[in-house]
Amino acid sequence: MASSSLKYFSLIVVLTTFFAISLKPCSCHNKTHWNTAGITWYGDREGPGSTGGACGFGDAVAKPPYKCMVSAGGPSLFKDGKGCGACYRLVCDHPFCKKRPIKVMISDECPGCTKEAVHFDLSGKAFGALAKRGKCDQLRNLGEIKVRYKRACCKHPKTKIAIHVDAGANPYYMSFAVKYANGDGNFACIEVQAAGGNYLKMEEMRSAVWRLSPGVPLKGPFNIRLTSGVSGKKIVLKNVIPEKWSPGAIYFSKVNFPVPKKLK
Repeated sequence: MASSSLKYFSLIVVLTTFFAISLKPCSCHNKTHWNTAGITWYGDREGPGSTGGACGFGDAVAKPPYKCMVSAGGPSLFKDGKGCGACYRLVCDHPFCKKRPIKVMISDECPGCTKEAVHFDLSGKAFGALAKRGKCDQLRNLGEIKVRYKRACCKHPKTKIAIHVDAGANPYYMSFAVKYANGDGNFACIEVQAAGGNYLKMEEMRSAVWRLSPGVPLKGPFNIRLTSGVSGKKIVLKNVIPEKWSPGAIYFSKVNFPVPKKLK
């Protein structure tokens, strides 16, 4: 009798754990409440802020799917590079604003943005997207203003994760930036597996660029394993960097992180 009761109790524990895990929401939706931040803007009025930002995304920020909807982040957002690629929703309640949320991705650093605990230095296009029609100039002339913000899932429709190999990479030194990742957008760990080898952990370079100096030449093709910076979800880009790869080249994978169909 005691044995049957123990088995029944064990089954309940297993089922409870299963449902607790299954019902856990997407990690980038965990912070559902809005917080307050300051915003400014930089660069061209309709531009991406900078195409040479600290995160290492380069001119990709001006092209689809980013389309200039990016921002430099103050220290609490940039996080010494760990915040690169994270997405946020912003709402401006000023009378000159639409009061509809926009979404931006952290693509650069704003080391001087320390007046508030959280500060977005928006691209010109992103800042303008907050304004009502005909009120854009008035909003820009206000200088620094307050907004509400919260973390959001990144979503790049019909785009697969891409690896942009650094121009200085070679068989003894592999470095690259990861672009167009759905979901949390930033990574806790990136690992590379050369042909016939084991996975080797890469080092983050205070940006979206990661590097590896194994001390021996690495041969392609390369698998790359990404671990999300918030949820811990993993995804493998199989043979994403080919055997005959070139420094500076961009290689697209066949996969991306899944995101909820209905984003909150």
